[in-house]
Amino acid sequence: MEGLYSFLILIDGFLGSAGWFPYVLLGVGLFFTIYLKFPQIRFFKHAWQVVTGKFDKESDPGDTTHFRALTTALSGTVGTGNISGVAFAIFLGGPAALFWMWVTAFLGMTTKFVEVTLSHKYRVKTEDGTMAGGPMYYMDRRLNMKWLAVAFAIATVVSSFGTGNLPQSNGIAQSIEATFGFEPWMVGSVLGILLALVILGGIQRIAAFTARVVPVMAVIYLIGALAVIFANIENIGPSFAAVISDAFTGSAAAGGFLGASLTYAFNRGVNRGLFSNEAGQGSAPIAHAAAKTKEPASEGMVSLLEPFIDTIIICTITGLVILSSGVWNEKHQNVFDRSDMLFVEGKYEENKQADVEKLFSYLNEIDLTAIEPYNGTITVVNGTAVSDGYTLLNSRSIAEDVTYSVGSEDLFTGTLTIEDGKPLKQNLEVSGKSLVHSAALTTIAFTRGFFGNFGQYIVSIGLMLFAFSTAIAWSYYGDRAMTYLLGPRSVMPYRVIYVAGFVWAAVSDTTLVWALSAVAIVIMTLPNLFGIVLLSKEMKETMNDYWSRTKK
Repeated sequence: MEGLYSFLILIDGFLGSAGWFPYVLLGVGLFFTIYLKFPQIRFFKHAWQVVTGKFDKESDPGDTTHFRALTTALSGTVGTGNISGVAFAIFLGGPAALFWMWVTAFLGMTTKFVEVTLSHKYRVKTEDGTMAGGPMYYMDRRLNMKWLAVAFAIATVVSSFGTGNLPQSNGIAQSIEATFGFEPWMVGSVLGILLALVILGGIQRIAAFTARVVPVMAVIYLIGALAVIFANIENIGPSFAAVISDAFTGSAAAGGFLGASLTYAFNRGVNRGLFSNEAGQGSAPIAHAAAKTKEPASEGMVSLLEPFIDTIIICTITGLVILSSGVWNEKHQNVFDRSDMLFVEGKYEENKQADVEKLFSYLNEIDLTAIEPYNGTITVVNGTAVSDGYTLLNSRSIAEDVTYSVGSEDLFTGTLTIEDGKPLKQNLEVSGKSLVHSAALTTIAFTRGFFGNFGQYIVSIGLMLFAFSTAIAWSYYGDRAMTYLLGPRSVMPYRVIYVAGFVWAAVSDTTLVWALSAVAIVIMTLPNLFGIVLLSKEMKETMNDYWSRTKK
C-alpha cells in the first residue's frame, strides 16, 4: 500500500498538485465568467425560479424534475468534501485555503453553468428509454472527437470510485468508529447492502431518495455547526480576518501548525474546492441530463446554484467551525496512519525559529532537501522510545507523547528499524499527540459548541448521510459512462464492483484514498475543460437565445 501511495503521489505531482493545474481550472472559469458577462450574478434569481418549478412542463422530455436533478447533483457534491475536505484543506494550507475554495466556487458557478448546458443539449435517449448525457455526448456528437469522449467516460468510471465511492466510505467508517466505536468493516458491510438496494432502482429511485435526504441532512448539519459558531462567536471576526489576510501571504506557524506558503495554500484550496463542488469535472451534467426540459440553458442555470450551496455556504460554515473553535492548530491524541508518519534526522522543536523554518521549507515543498529521512534503529521500552537523534513527524506536525504498541493493547519493547523515515515492522501501532485532519478534525471541532460532546454525533450522522448520498449519485454517473462505453448490459457488473469497492474502502488507509481521489478528479476534469472551451461560441449563442426568449 505504501508503494501504491507513493506512485499516486508521484502522478498527482504532475497533475492536481502541479503548479499549472489551479491556473487552468480557474482560468477557464474566469474566461467564461467574463465572456458570458458574469452569469452567476445575472441569472442567480432566475435559477431559483427554475428550480422551484415555475417553468416546469410535464410534457417536456426527461426523467425527473429540475429540483430532483439538482438534489441528485448536489448529493454528488455535498459529501466528505464539505466535512473532511474542508478540514483537510485547512490542515494543509491554514485559513488561506478557505479563501481559495471561495474563489474556486465563484468561478466554478460559471463553469458548471457551461458544462451542464452543453451536455444537456446533446443528451440522448438510451435503449431502455431513459436519458443519458454528460460531456462524452457533446464530445462525440458535436465535436466529433470520439477518442476524447471515450477518454472522458473511462475517467468518469475511475473517478466514480476515486471521488464518489472510496473517500465517502472511508470518511463514514472513520467518523462512525471514532464516535460510536463500530468496526469499519461492519460499517462498510451494512452500508454496502443499503447502497446496493438503492442504486439497483436506477435514476428514479436515486432521485427520489436524494430529494428527501439532501434537505434533511443540510438542516441537521447546519444546526450542529451554528451551535459551535455561536459558542465561539468572539472568534468569528478574527477567523474571517485570517482567511482574507492569509490568502495573499500564506499562513504563519501557530500552535502545532508549522505554517503554509501562499503557493501551497492556493494549490490545496483550489484542489479541495474542486473536490467539493466538482465544477469543471463534468460529473453534474450527467445528473442534470435527466431533467425534464427542452431548454438546455435553463438546466445550466439551475446547476450554477450547486457551487454556491455546496462551497460558499456549507464549506464556509464548516471552515468557520474549525477555525473559530481553534482545533485546527491544536495537537490531539490519535492513532497515526503510516502514510502520515515520517521519522526525520535530528531533533526539532516548535519553540526554535530555525527548526520551524526548516520544517516549513520541507513541508511546503520549497526545499525538499531541508530535512533528511531517518535511517537507523530506535530502542523502545514498554511502548516508550529511549533513543534520540531523530524526530517523529505526524500529520505535518511534531508528534508528542508517542506510544508504540503491537496491536492496540500490547506495549512494544524491542528495537525498531527505520528505513527512509518509515518503520519496517508492519503490525506496529503508533499513537500520540499531533495535528489531525479530515473527518476527525471536524468531529473534534463540533464538540466545542453548545452541544458539547454530543456534537460529534451530529458530524457522524451528517457525514454518513452526506457521504452515502454522494456514493449513490456517483454510481449513477459511473453507470451512464459504462452505458456510453459498453452499452446497458455493462451497468450491472459495474454496480456490483462499485458496491464491493465501497465496502473495501471502509477499512483502507485514509491518506491512500485521498491520494487516489486527487488523481481521479484531474483525469476527468482536463478533457471536459478542453471540450467546453472549444464550444465557447456555441455556448454564448445558446445562452443568449434562451435569455432573449425568456425575458419576453
